[in-house]
Amino acid sequence: MLDSCKLKSACNLPFIYNKKINTAGTSNADVPLPDPGMYQLDITLRRGQSLAARDRGGTSDPYVKFKIGRKEVFRSKIIHKNLNPVWEEKACILVEHLREPLYIKVFDYDFGLQDDFMGSAFLDLTQLELNRPTDVTLTLKDPHYPDHDLGIILLSVVLTPKEGEHRDATMLMRKSWKRSSKELSENEVVGSYFSVKSFFWRFQTQSLRLSDAHRKSHLWRGIVSITLIEGRDLKAMDSNGLSDPYVKFRLGHQKYKSKIMPKTLNPQWREQFDFHLYEERGGIIDITAWDKDAGKRDDFIGRCQVDLSALSREQTHKLELQLEEGEGRLVLLVTLTASATVSISDLSVSSLEDQKEREEILKRYSPLRIFHNLKDVGFLQVKVIRAEGLMVADVTGKSDPFCVVELNNDRLLTHTVYKNLNPEWNKVFTFNIKDIHSVLEVTVYDEDRDRSADFLGKVAIPLLSIQNGEQKAYVLKNKQLTGPTKGVIYLEIDVIFNAVKASLRTLIPKEQKYIEEENRLSKQLLLRNFIRMKRCVMVLVNAAYYVNSCLDWDSPPRSLAAFVLFLFVVWNFELYMIPLVLLLLLTWNYFLIISGKDNRQHDTVVEDMLEDEEEEDDKDDKDSEKKGFINKIYAIQEVCISVQNILDEVASFGERIKNTFNWTVPFLSWLAIIALCVFTVILYFIPLRYIVLVWGINKFTKKLRSPYAIDNNELLDFLSRVPSDVQVVQYQELKPDPSHSPCKRKKNNLG
Repeated sequence: MLDSCKLKSACNLPFIYNKKINTAGTSNADVPLPDPGMYQLDITLRRGQSLAARDRGGTSDPYVKFKIGRKEVFRSKIIHKNLNPVWEEKACILVEHLREPLYIKVFDYDFGLQDDFMGSAFLDLTQLELNRPTDVTLTLKDPHYPDHDLGIILLSVVLTPKEGEHRDATMLMRKSWKRSSKELSENEVVGSYFSVKSFFWRFQTQSLRLSDAHRKSHLWRGIVSITLIEGRDLKAMDSNGLSDPYVKFRLGHQKYKSKIMPKTLNPQWREQFDFHLYEERGGIIDITAWDKDAGKRDDFIGRCQVDLSALSREQTHKLELQLEEGEGRLVLLVTLTASATVSISDLSVSSLEDQKEREEILKRYSPLRIFHNLKDVGFLQVKVIRAEGLMVADVTGKSDPFCVVELNNDRLLTHTVYKNLNPEWNKVFTFNIKDIHSVLEVTVYDEDRDRSADFLGKVAIPLLSIQNGEQKAYVLKNKQLTGPTKGVIYLEIDVIFNAVKASLRTLIPKEQKYIEEENRLSKQLLLRNFIRMKRCVMVLVNAAYYVNSCLDWDSPPRSLAAFVLFLFVVWNFELYMIPLVLLLLLTWNYFLIISGKDNRQHDTVVEDMLEDEEEEDDKDDKDSEKKGFINKIYAIQEVCISVQNILDEVASFGERIKNTFNWTVPFLSWLAIIALCVFTVILYFIPLRYIVLVWGINKFTKKLRSPYAIDNNELLDFLSRVPSDVQVVQYQELKPDPSHSPCKRKKNNLG
């Protein structure tokens, strides 16, 4: 049986035409002949010389991409901190048309950030001699800055005709023509032609069957769950004999960075995250340990690797890895499991359109299957239909848009529609929901051949706000999700989930995105966070002023009522009254909302400041490019970012508490009501000392019962699902232009 590459080649061979020699002297006819234009290109990536520096330390972490047409065919490994890297890597590439040049692009790898472009070059395949090794030196250039010297790349290449079944068919056809030129009968020639045609037809039919069988296949083959437990006897990098260690993980293009553990050589991380497993045979996880240094480049502690092909599936492995090029060990738990239901298909093969498949999905998440696979909370189907009125990104007045659909760390892409501002994708994406409080992010980019993709617009949609089966036009927003940009995108989304599983998952730590932009200093963001925290603190200050005014008898009736209430509460106080008061507050706000007397104040100050932030950040970016201000005060920037983040965390904590009682997310508010009812009953019937005793026994024995359990606080995990005021603004839907509604468009088409 042919492999997939050969099968595709045989089914899509272009045809040339020759004249058929007819012994009877009748009219000639044109008969197609396959073109044997299939080649194998063997590349050895030797090294680079004098490459461009893209990091602060005057170095780069270069790697190379090879593309033919618009498809990436090979990517090299990363050489860290080197402007003269030596790769010595080999790649074998199947080439269908020599007219498509080999496109080489070099990038600087930046962990957690967008990789920096370091230059590109072309290799004209038509100039290569067949079956002859050729050494090639390519000068790297930036199309936007052609005068810049970006170094050179050295390659060795060999181009050979591709041997395979389609060449056997070609030889058969050539023999037929050779025989026909020697005055064969017409029946013999036509018979030879149809035998070869049948040969290709069988391959094409088989290809269609394979395509049909795999049209809804998973994009990755499994999940790698990693728990970073601890480090032991790490190398001391600071003058105090200690380090501030953190760990970076990389599997293919997937990256994760652990939290920083200050002043220790035996850190306890207890962090869990997942990678996608794309290769059948596994893969290699590269692990590096670093020491965080404020104001200068972080120090390298050591590295190690995990070969996933050596690990058995569906089993948790405890690994104690010795760090190379350094000192110490890392302790990990690694589990390989089967793939989740993540797929891409056309609209015609939508999962929920098939009644039988829909019933199976509904059964999987029915209330009766509460304790079956608690991590599988629900099912999400996203139909990315089309976009209209997108931003112009190319000099031709058009764009090459494609769409990225993200749910936590699951990230899928549509195809690119070239030269179009009103693209139609008509794709269906399916995801497994691990947390019902996740946010679906749909981003539209413009594909740029020479540089990274240009941002065109984005929407963020909380799963709990989705109306099933409704096609909606979402106005695209800017990168900060604070204001509109040009264009709308049409989506149809369905969410099916188990409410009990979703509630239980709310009380465990939420999944962290391991590919996020690093925080950067912004005076507007710093000011905004300060005002948000001040607003939360002022609530407490105003409450203190109110109590003090009662004590000072500024209003005798109010002070008298407060005094009587104080005596009554203190005399009759029981501990169960605390959750009861919170329960009454939630209930009171609920009745205000349903009665139309909503006491929630939509704070426009946050939205206005976010818009100002975007404008100021653009100015700051331009100023930083001209003056290099951020680089000069890098140490101060680190401190300011820390203060900025602390203000954000404190303000967000207060806003999340407020939004819980304000019914911003009804699912969470109802969950809080259930929990408060349970606590009220428990505190009413069970003495406090028994409750404290059970709590203490659980805490003291937790490490004994589960040594590698990840520490968590159920209350903080619950509050982490409640959106802050900034997130409420980001998730708010903008009203689309009425002319973009599906009904209006249909009427216009009919007209």
